[in-house]
This record gives sequence, structure tokens and C-alpha cells, in this order.
Amino acid sequence: MSALNTIIRPIEVEFAAFRKMQDDLAVNPNPLLREIILHVNKQRGKQMRPMMVLLFGKMFGKVVDKTYCAALALELLHTGSLVHDDVVDESMQRRGQASVNALYDNKLAVLVGDYLLSTALYYTGQCDDPRITNIVGALGQTLADGEIFQMFHSHEKVVSEEVYFEIIRKKTASLFSSCAEIGALSADAAPEEVKRARQIGEYIGLCFQIRDDIFDYYTDDVGKPTGNDMREGKLTLPIIYAVHTQGDDRIREMIGRLKCGELDEAEINELIAFAKDCGGIEYAEQTMREYRQKAIELLPEGIDEEVREAIIAYMDMVINRTK
Repeated sequence: MSALNTIIRPIEVEFAAFRKMQDDLAVNPNPLLREIILHVNKQRGKQMRPMMVLLFGKMFGKVVDKTYCAALALELLHTGSLVHDDVVDESMQRRGQASVNALYDNKLAVLVGDYLLSTALYYTGQCDDPRITNIVGALGQTLADGEIFQMFHSHEKVVSEEVYFEIIRKKTASLFSSCAEIGALSADAAPEEVKRARQIGEYIGLCFQIRDDIFDYYTDDVGKPTGNDMREGKLTLPIIYAVHTQGDDRIREMIGRLKCGELDEAEINELIAFAKDCGGIEYAEQTMREYRQKAIELLPEGIDEEVREAIIAYMDMVINRTK
């Protein structure tokens, strides 16, 4: 059985119901909005985040109406933020397809992002649970804060691991931790179990972003050009580790020019090779394995075995994914 099948097995009925809710969003009297939502829905991928909400709801009880509404609210918040990110980053593609701003224009993309974020607020209200409303609202703040925090540190020659992890906690792990926390809350888990769920979600989210960052050091068959992060002046864990452990004056000087957008392709490739040769990839891989183990150790005793296997398979798919 594939990892994805193992993940879906305990929530197969619930996940199908969630997808139906999501598809129904495209039933809209505005033909242009309907067209764009259908396009956005084609880019939704495996939908790891709503799966997490459903799994953690199942872990502590059963999936109920507010679990579905919360899962949809979180997915819409995520999707709306990505539509806006593509405008900010001037990205022409999303999951191998044209981004909304590329297919239409920036003005329409911003409006569509606004519509998706507003719809997320609507479904948060449908949960009729102020705890969930507070978490979703705080998440929106944290995601934006993460982007601004990264911009604030963007001109530092070499960021520290501490800054790197703070950035990815805010920009990525916060979404995963909120999914796990809300899933547990929707099933009326005890406060200590909700806290435990949130921490498991954060560990998984950290793994997700570290794996995503590792992709930047390899060929573009994963849909992401080699060195794309570096071209944007972003330093990720492999190069941060390599510079802090074995970087010399020349490497640090190159990093400084990288931040100013002054490196050519040969120099970017040299930095990529340096990160690899100095154990940066192995260090990042080991860090993911350590977070995976911490997450597994936090799984509650006595939970349904299928759900337990699904959560572990979920972690492994995050860590071992190739795109």
C-alpha cells in the first residue's frame, strides 16, 4: 500500500466529503470568478493540510461539521495567501500551471486572493467555536509576520540558524500546527492533548519546509530551478550550516554579494556545490529525522492504530517527497 493510501484509509469518507465542499465553492453566479476558482482548484495537489485536520479530528474522536468547516477555512486561507504571494513574487507558475496573476493580471489576482481569504473567514464563523476563530485569525497574522520578518533579515550577510527556524516556523510550520490543533479542538480533545497536537503539527511543518529548501540544491525535475532561492537572496539550512561550520572569507564575501544580487550563475553554482560538499544536505536531512522522531514520541498512547499509521505515513511522505 502506498503512503498516500495509508494516510487516506482512516479518513477516506471524510476526505471525499471535504473535497465535495471544496468543489462546491466553484458553483458561483459570477462566471469569471467561477472560472478562476476552477483553475485554482486544479492546483490543489495532495491537500496535505486538510488531511491533517481530518486525521487529528479522527485521532481524538470523530470528524464533525466544524472539523470540515475548519479544514476548508484553513485551506482557503492558505490558498488565498499563495495567490497573493505569486503577485508579490511575480511568479508565473503554481504547481506547474500558470498562476492566477500570469493567466489574468495582478489586479484580478489580488481580488481573488481577497475573495478566498474572506471565504475562509466565513467558514471559520461556521465552526461556531471562538477558539477556532482565534487560531485562524492568529494564523493569518503569523503568515504575514513571517514574510515581513524574512524581509527584515534579508540584507544580513549570513543569517543564523535561529533566524532561519523562526522564519520557517512562522511562514510554514504555523499552518501545519494550526491544522493539527484545530483538528484536535474540533473533536473536543483535552487541553493537554490539543497542545500536544499543535507541537506534532509544528514538527511536521518544519520538516516540510526543510525538504522544500533541499530541493533548491538539485535539478529542476521537481519543478523548482536549482539555485532559485539563492537567486532571490534567500539562505536556507544547508548553506547556513556550511557557511557557519566551514565558510572562509571568500565564501562569506560571495554571500554578501549574493544578497546584493551581484553573483553570476557560476558563482551561485559554486555556493550550491560548497553547501553539498560541506555536509549541508546531510545536516538538513538529519534535522528532519530528529523532528520526525520527536513528533512520533508525542503521539498519544491508545489511539486508533490506523490513525497512528496514517500520521507516521504522513510524516514520511513529507520527508521523502520528491516535489
